[in-house]
Amino acid sequence: MVNNLLLAYYGDDFTGSTDALEALTLAGVPTVLFFEPPDAQALERFPGVRAVGLAGHARGRSPAWMHAHLAPALAALARLGAPVLQYKVCSTFDSSPAIGSIGCAIDIGVPLMRGDWSPSIVGVPRLGRYQAFGHLFAVAQGEGHRLDRHPTMSRHPVTPMAESDLRLHLGAQTQRRRALVDFTQLKRDGGDAALQLARKGADVPVVFIDVLDDETLRAAGRLVWQQRGAGVFSASSSGLQYALAAHWQAIGLVETPQPLPAAGPVDRVAVVSGSCSPGTAAQIAWAADHGFALHRLHVPRLLADGGAETARAVDAAAAALARGASPLVYSAAGPDDPAVLGFDAHAAAAGLSRSDAALRTGQALAHVMRGLLDRVPALRRVAVAGGDSSGEVAAALGVQALTMHARLAPGAPLCRAASASAARDGLELVLKGGQMGGPDFFGIVRDGHPP
Repeated sequence: MVNNLLLAYYGDDFTGSTDALEALTLAGVPTVLFFEPPDAQALERFPGVRAVGLAGHARGRSPAWMHAHLAPALAALARLGAPVLQYKVCSTFDSSPAIGSIGCAIDIGVPLMRGDWSPSIVGVPRLGRYQAFGHLFAVAQGEGHRLDRHPTMSRHPVTPMAESDLRLHLGAQTQRRRALVDFTQLKRDGGDAALQLARKGADVPVVFIDVLDDETLRAAGRLVWQQRGAGVFSASSSGLQYALAAHWQAIGLVETPQPLPAAGPVDRVAVVSGSCSPGTAAQIAWAADHGFALHRLHVPRLLADGGAETARAVDAAAAALARGASPLVYSAAGPDDPAVLGFDAHAAAAGLSRSDAALRTGQALAHVMRGLLDRVPALRRVAVAGGDSSGEVAAALGVQALTMHARLAPGAPLCRAASASAARDGLELVLKGGQMGGPDFFGIVRDGHPP
């Protein structure tokens, strides 16, 4: 039990885990993101830590996997004794009863804490995510969309969002009662009356809290912290981190954050991408026009004979580094890429299920990055695009923990790795979700110039 911890969280993918790490660090909450449940010896390396994260893979896994793997991970975090235990979800809440079930995670996590409600904050204004009357909205290319009409999330290849009312969406994943504290109630009395009504009953309900702006964000943080009781479990996006941190700062529970160092330039970086989002596609196109050496993985060959295709990619990337260029190895460029549209057929031709084919693709990118770092040990800054790909790469590199080192773009910080391997310790690593960053993001990774 770590008595000074304020929050412990499990990130349902690796990019979302670093998003939460950034939110807390920027607010002055010393935070460490681990890749395995930390013990006392692991925590001793980071004195003064106030929040602990654990990066996971649950977003792309089944309920059976969650019961086998997520349950012990959440139990290990609960034993640290933080008053808030979080299952950190994507700010687009994309999930389904069969894959990445947030309802399943809630049913596993709620019994680990003694609270009589389970708050859920999903809106993150800093990331262009807003919740109003229980409906989730997200900004894409400067335009706001209700999530079931969002150009990317409504077409997500694994968990498309067909419902923007989060109470209805979650209702397909759990029988647990759902309630809402809407933004009018937050503005009227801080949401206390609505929460008191929602908590009546013998069960532990999930209570969504609207977030539209900084005012409602702070109000949501106050509501969760003041009504945490003996401890609460929360399935929330990094909106929970931003909300709690705003309230902690207001009451003086955490110190004023110190400015982080600027991300300086490096001569070369290496990037691998398994993201299918149009945002990453635009970043790949920008990189092609600004000195990066692009190498596309041939998905049919990769699924049929991953070793040969991976070796070809490592050779091409290493050759690019040798001539002073920054390699970018990718499997697709946007949702309409032929590799995405034909992925099911490619998987079937290789005798693989869709999930196994996706896993093989992520593992191939991980092997590319590991092989590249082994071959070019002077390479000290790398980036990964895509949540599942980020998890596979981080695991393959033998990284034990991350701390935030510098800002790059909201939700995609520059991190520093802690590892028992001297070759990996201190590696600068960026794990980027598909929607994060502007078109020039990979250039910022290479050249610095943080916003």
